[in-house]
Amino acid sequence: MKFDIIAVFNRSITIELINDKRYNLDNPYSVYLDGKIVKTSKLNVTTINGLHPDQKYEIAVEYDGVIEKVEFTTLKETYLLDVRDNGAVGDGKTNDTHALQAAISICPEGGTVHFTKGVYYTGPLFLKSNITLWLDKDAVLLGDTDRANYPILPGMVKNEDDYSKELSMASWEGNPLNSFASLITGVGVSNVDIIGEGLLDGNAQNSDWWVDVRTKRKAWRPKIIFLNNCKNVRVQQISVQNSPCWTIHPYYSDNISFLDMDIYNPDNSPNTDGFDPESCSNIKIIGTRISVGDDCIAIKSGKIYMGTKHYKKTDNIVIRNCRLARGHGAVTVGSEVAGGASDVHVERCLFTGTDRGLRVKTRRGRGVRSIIDDIHIENIFMDAVKMPFTVNMFYFCDPDGHTQYVQDQEEMPVDSRTPKVGSLYVKDVECTGIDAVLGCAYALPEMPIDLIHLENINAVFLPENERNGECPIMMDNFQTMNGKSLYIRNVKKLEIKNVTIKGCEDKMPDLINIGERQIEGLNYAEI
Repeated sequence: MKFDIIAVFNRSITIELINDKRYNLDNPYSVYLDGKIVKTSKLNVTTINGLHPDQKYEIAVEYDGVIEKVEFTTLKETYLLDVRDNGAVGDGKTNDTHALQAAISICPEGGTVHFTKGVYYTGPLFLKSNITLWLDKDAVLLGDTDRANYPILPGMVKNEDDYSKELSMASWEGNPLNSFASLITGVGVSNVDIIGEGLLDGNAQNSDWWVDVRTKRKAWRPKIIFLNNCKNVRVQQISVQNSPCWTIHPYYSDNISFLDMDIYNPDNSPNTDGFDPESCSNIKIIGTRISVGDDCIAIKSGKIYMGTKHYKKTDNIVIRNCRLARGHGAVTVGSEVAGGASDVHVERCLFTGTDRGLRVKTRRGRGVRSIIDDIHIENIFMDAVKMPFTVNMFYFCDPDGHTQYVQDQEEMPVDSRTPKVGSLYVKDVECTGIDAVLGCAYALPEMPIDLIHLENINAVFLPENERNGECPIMMDNFQTMNGKSLYIRNVKKLEIKNVTIKGCEDKMPDLINIGERQIEGLNYAEI
């Protein structure tokens, strides 16, 4: 079995098998380090720990009697600092914030801050450039439950010499608004690794973060990891849970990788998205497991103010070999997407039990730079996903979300507030246990979607007595669906090739205001 080393750190590496399997293999493989077996796994992505800095190793993977070998050298490390040497107690009760921050602040360039076994009760910690944070397997950073101990990041700061210049320091749902600092906060840092088998626990269930969530109390809720204007940050294998709000939020950042991680928030926890890359470029989410109370991954680029005054498109997003469970959407684009989003590739993943698989949502008012384009979903297995594909250009978010301007289904003038959806590609997808609809896309009549391409899709619905039905898109005056195959409205070009749908209620799709059609092999069948 061929494999790639996708990331080398000072004390670990992450490898990815090269195959067409989704997330994992049927049978286990063995991993050898310098000729000794160190691990067996079925996962396409796995991490090897226990390495030493600046040392040469040979790694081998054996599968079905075939062995592939690769040599590599771990990264150098200047110094290793144990947080307990700075006074951290790690008993889960003593507030260790100052000791932990001191360890980070004094760590020399190229050094590693080592969180050894223990539960470190802490408020927000601020990163610095050119260091590594290493959390041992039994190391836990446990979030302080008192919001009074959380510093506030201002939504926007002005240049005292030129008030036309401003910098966003914090964000809340697409706007530059004051927010509490996050458990791990990085502002303007670069070349940072966060590694190890440890746990970041936001401890939100023991605080009031999930209570009265639409009321601002001093500032808006924090995340667990917030990266603002950062570059070259990698997070490997860390587990994250119980986030006060969005779990991991890269913001105006580039070259960020999240590898072989576990993210868990209870299914009733509000707005606890897994990942929210916002106005970012070159983001990799590989080999990660997410189960949360909202969207697993939500790709964003701000609301109209940030999209206009601080324009930065989100692009080059790779999501691969992940398992995305529960939540409202497995992979969502929007709705705060005024800067646009493009070049998104989701491959070899499992979606299980989410409301929607691919979910695109926008609305009038996002602006002309809000262009969602070049979205690719390929080689995916969806199980018990109620509505595998939805596109909604009438999303009723924000205070004006139910106004006539946003919700009017008649054609309106195209102006500076009109968003656009370009091309969406869905290929080589298997769906089982569908409830409401296989695919529902409703574009603006004044701005039809450029292209929807559906190819090599096998879809199987739940039996009628097991379906509940649901309104697939959050807009006013739209119908509930139950066992519906396809509803597609206002599209310039629709391509359907080799799509088989079993057990739905209808025998043909609803295709309304479609321009060019290329339909080859749309098949309906009984279960």
